[in-house]
Amino acid sequence: MTALSEYQRLEAPGLWRDAPEARRQDVIVSFGDATLIISDARGVRALAHWSLPATIRLNPGRRPAIYAPSPDPGEELELDDDTMIAAIEKVHAVLEARRPHPGRLRTVLLGGALALVLGLGVFWMPGALIAHTAATAPEANRVEIGRAVLAELSTLSGAPCRSAGSGAALVRLSDRLLGQGGQIVVLPEALEGARSLPGRMLVVGRTLIEQHDSADVLAGHVLAADLATADHDPLLKVLRWAGFRASFRLLTTGSLPEGALDGYGAALLKDAAPRPADEPLLARFQAVGVPSSPYAWAIDPSGESVLGLIEADPFANRPAPAPLVPDGDWVALQGICGG
Repeated sequence: MTALSEYQRLEAPGLWRDAPEARRQDVIVSFGDATLIISDARGVRALAHWSLPATIRLNPGRRPAIYAPSPDPGEELELDDDTMIAAIEKVHAVLEARRPHPGRLRTVLLGGALALVLGLGVFWMPGALIAHTAATAPEANRVEIGRAVLAELSTLSGAPCRSAGSGAALVRLSDRLLGQGGQIVVLPEALEGARSLPGRMLVVGRTLIEQHDSADVLAGHVLAADLATADHDPLLKVLRWAGFRASFRLLTTGSLPEGALDGYGAALLKDAAPRPADEPLLARFQAVGVPSSPYAWAIDPSGESVLGLIEADPFANRPAPAPLVPDGDWVALQGICGG
């Protein structure tokens, strides 16, 4: 999904804060592909990328308009520009029109789908339907389900860590490692390593930040988890847990039934952190400009099972082209969970 072409060059001033207790700051707001980009007042540095399908308005019909990336307390954006507000509302209307909605067409399609499934049930096994549902799910559904999985994880790990000043640093790190549209979320407890959720969301444990002097180990876990999604779609894993009926409900109505993800967070935490093959992982390290040895030694202090990552470290004999994050950003991130 791409923002309406008429708004691709639209910019407007706003006020943004990255946490409820943070001071609001002047920003420039613009559209990206499927995102709302929030940049510093000079428009030079991106502070946040919000998924357009997930962005909500907290005070409909009132001015100035206040937006948030999710219903959870956290970032807020205040806009008073009529053109930008109208553009966001129009993009939302287009996105909503593209989503499945109840109505006469839904009734006809649902009836046909039911007949098809009943008629071909013997030949089209549940696994095929689940795989088809995952492969055809719109990005808005992936984002929504990713947030639902995060909420399920939060019942075990605690709410995602946030602190004044760390939000922008985390956005810059996410952009460097995952590109535009990716998001890193830090959990305070229970999680070792990193896991991928639907909607390009990566959750990481706070120990990857607090127990290391640089971001290299954290980067390795994030790159490994993200690379693993090429062969293991996080949404497919969720739907296999939820089962055939829940997947069919998602396919036909655009949403999962209540309780479909109960227990999935605990199962995800028990799974081992993903470990892709060395060759493609080393290519990602080199492309991003991160040494692979710190990650390798962190996951196996003996070095035996990670010898390939150590010996073929693309920056073993030369420095990385640029620091992964500035020292100030790393200091801010180390306090994201309260120290």
